[in-house]
Amino acid sequence: MKPRDRWSRREWLATVTAGLSLPMLARSAQVVAPPAKARLGMPGLKPGRVVAVSHPGSIVDGTFRAEPIRRMLDEGMMELTDAEDATQAWRQFFERGDVVGIKLTPVGGPLVQSSAEVVQGIVRGLESAGVRRQDIVVYDRYRDQFLSAGFDKWLPDGVRWSYASASYDDVQQKIERYDPAHFMDLAVVLPGQDPGSPEARRSYVAKFITQEVNKLINVPALKDHQSAGVTLALKNLSHGLVNNVSRSHSSGTLNVCGAFIPAAVSLPVIRDKAVLHILDGIRAQYHGGPSSRPQFVWEHRTLYFATDPVALDRVGWKDIDRKRVSVGMKPIAEAKPDDVSSFLNRQPEHVEIAGSLGLGIWDERKIELRTRPLNG
Repeated sequence: MKPRDRWSRREWLATVTAGLSLPMLARSAQVVAPPAKARLGMPGLKPGRVVAVSHPGSIVDGTFRAEPIRRMLDEGMMELTDAEDATQAWRQFFERGDVVGIKLTPVGGPLVQSSAEVVQGIVRGLESAGVRRQDIVVYDRYRDQFLSAGFDKWLPDGVRWSYASASYDDVQQKIERYDPAHFMDLAVVLPGQDPGSPEARRSYVAKFITQEVNKLINVPALKDHQSAGVTLALKNLSHGLVNNVSRSHSSGTLNVCGAFIPAAVSLPVIRDKAVLHILDGIRAQYHGGPSSRPQFVWEHRTLYFATDPVALDRVGWKDIDRKRVSVGMKPIAEAKPDDVSSFLNRQPEHVEIAGSLGLGIWDERKIELRTRPLNG
């Protein structure tokens, strides 16, 4: 073999992402013509900026504390936007008349999932900007997971909730609550399915995001994921807003999360509406994800804020790796299967590929990380 015939994984990734346009990764359908890129759409108002706010009192004896979390939200929003107060910060994104979706995450519950105190604080922030409660729609893809997580029990009165599928199934190709006008066509199917079938090779976008709301706040949790490497801002969108996602990681070796995630998030109806990302790292998980495994959960006591999901995910990924190394584990990209993680190679490179598609800033030299420790 000639020397240049042997490519490293990094060289291959650089070559692929430099030479591929989005249509080569996945074909998407739009109604009539794609909309002009929204001003607030990814990478948003503050490309490359990530704010990490920590507070030792945000969780005490395993219980989330509302007042410290409220302070974290206020400080994070002001620092992200350079606003003089929290209301001004929220008004940079939202106004009366907006119908705002909040994408939660129940996977990883009950230990690592969207927390009541964080979401209730987000609702207060939206109200301060003039958004009416009836114009706030809290969402997760599966109705049964939404209810089993108990989200419906602590939502403020008047806030609505929605879903895309009644329950989880291994095939996930029903499109009753998905929009046939918005889809991603990616050349990978579940084993045994016809690769020529549109239903098998397409992922349709939930009507929640195409028809019910005009802006979205993405609220992922800080978690490891055995196939995608990390499940942060990008994956909370890709695997929460479209159907037919099992084909992206149907076995320990049939794993295409690296391509699937950025292709899905690049769909204009997702890219343009997801204007704010608040990553909940108050309680986090560094291994064994996405399901809860108590032995790998730690109280990180940090919330992250960004309009740029790529920069946010790179920062969150590094913090998970830092925790893994501190307990004697290898970083995510180097991890191999063990008794709780069955995938041969994790694919956190989806974050870099998303950066190459213009969804945000990957280059660490261009990421502006602002850390704000709070006390009292």
